[in-house]
Amino acid sequence: MISTNPAPSVGGPHDPAPPHLLGGEGSPRNPYAVSRRSSGLLTFLFLTIVLSAAISFIPLPYVVLQPGPITNTLGELDGKPIIEVKGATAYPAKGTLDFTTVRVVGGPGVRVNAFDLLVAGVSDAEEVFPREEIYPEETTREEIQQENAAEMVDSQEVAAAIALRETGHVVPERVLVSQVPEGSPAKGVLEPGDEFVSVAGSPVADAAAVQSAIRAQEAGTPVPIVVKRKGVEQTLSVPTRDHEGTTIVGILLGRDYDLPVDVTITAGGVGGPSAGSMFTLAVYDMLTPGDLTGGKRIAGTGTMEPDESVGPIGGIRQKLHGAKDGGADYFLAPTDNCAEVKGHVPDGLTVVRIGSFDDALGAVKAIAAGKADTLPGCS
Repeated sequence: MISTNPAPSVGGPHDPAPPHLLGGEGSPRNPYAVSRRSSGLLTFLFLTIVLSAAISFIPLPYVVLQPGPITNTLGELDGKPIIEVKGATAYPAKGTLDFTTVRVVGGPGVRVNAFDLLVAGVSDAEEVFPREEIYPEETTREEIQQENAAEMVDSQEVAAAIALRETGHVVPERVLVSQVPEGSPAKGVLEPGDEFVSVAGSPVADAAAVQSAIRAQEAGTPVPIVVKRKGVEQTLSVPTRDHEGTTIVGILLGRDYDLPVDVTITAGGVGGPSAGSMFTLAVYDMLTPGDLTGGKRIAGTGTMEPDESVGPIGGIRQKLHGAKDGGADYFLAPTDNCAEVKGHVPDGLTVVRIGSFDDALGAVKAIAAGKADTLPGCS
C-alpha cells in the first residue's frame, strides 16, 4: 500500500533508503522515475501506433481477393430450391455440387489500406492486384453489378441449354447482335438486337456459323447479311476489315435459346459467369435419375461455353481455399487455370482438371464410384 502522507526524504543521514530503492552504490533513486532508454522506447512505440493508425486510413489503389462462400447448386437458398425444372421430369438430387465465389475487397467506392495488404501478403488464400487490373478506370459499382448480373444470366441460359441437349432435348439457338462498338465497320449498319438469319448466303445455326462465314470473306469487301429486325427480315451489306489476319465486322454476339423446358436458376446476389460448369452439372443431375455425386462433396468452377468447353476464371486460388473451408473434398478446375492451381491446393482437397462438359460429367461419375485417383489433376 502507498501512503498519501508526505514521505520523509530518502537517503538522508538519519533515514537511509531501503536497499531496494537504491540506484547505485549508496545513491538514492526515485522509484517512479523512467530511464532515458525506457523513455525513448515508449516514445517510439507511441509514434509507431500513431503512424499505423494514420496509415490505416490512407486508401491505396489495390484490391484484395479473398475466399468467398460456397453454395450447393442442388440445395436451397432462402428456403427455395436454387434450381427448379418445369415441363420435364425432375428427379430428386441429394448430392453436393458447390459453386465457389471470390470476395473482392476494394474497387469503386471502397479502398483498401496498408493493413489489408499486409494481411493478404502473408496468406496463401488472398491475393493483391492493382485496382485497374480488376476494375477499369471510371467504372462505377453499379456498372460492375449490372455487368456481373448479365454474365450470370447468360451463364445460366447456356447451362440449361447444354444440360437439356445432353439429356436428349432439342434446343434451338438464336444469334443476335449484342453490341456495335464505336469505330466498328458495322457501326450504322447492324444494330443491337438484330437476329442473324444468314451470312453470305449460309443459314445461321449458331454463333460459330456466323463467325466462320464472316472469316471466310475477303477483308475490306462488304458481306451480305440477312437479319431479322423487329420481326422483319432485312438484307444488309456489312463492311469488313482485317484484324490480325482475320476478317471481322466488329460486333459482339449474343445468344438466345428457345428452351423446351422451363429451367429457373436462382443464385442470390452472386454475379459473373464462373459458376456455369457447376450449374450445367446440377441441371443435368436433376434431369437424370439417380444421385450423380454418390454422396461425395464436390465443388468447382469454370465458365460453360456454348460449344460445351469449360473456360478459365479469375480467383482460382481463393476458390480452392473457399471450397476446402466449406467442407468440399473434391474440386473441378478448368484446365486453363492449372498453372495457377499448382502449389496452392489446400491439404485434403483433391483437384481434377476439366476442359469440357464431358470431362466434368466423367469426373463426377468417377468420384462417385470411388475412382478419383484415375482422374487427371493439375500437377
